[in-house]
Amino acid sequence: MAVKKCAGNGIEAEVFERQARICKAFANATRLQMLDLLGKRDWPAARLQEELGISKANLSQHVAILKATGIVTARREGRQMYFSLAMPEAKRACHLIHEVLRAQVRNGRRLIA
Repeated sequence: MAVKKCAGNGIEAEVFERQARICKAFANATRLQMLDLLGKRDWPAARLQEELGISKANLSQHVAILKATGIVTARREGRQMYFSLAMPEAKRACHLIHEVLRAQVRNGRRLIA
């Protein structure tokens, strides 16, 4: 099936491109857990790493992906780096997807791969 282009509307094409990049950033369980935690409050890097049970290098990789899409932001306070959610809409999007999947699991439905 051919995909119709948005005639004369470069804004829509840009929105779809950004949506694809954000969906790719969401496509990782660790990053989704990170977004869930950041949706509740700002986290210092060391505590976030500990809470997620990942290495410092792994945390850095995940944060880089989320920062590149504009979802997460970082700030330094003294020697400590803090991460926060820059896009509150991302929290709502993740929560909605999470609730849809929770309902599927409760009802015994499976995802078709």
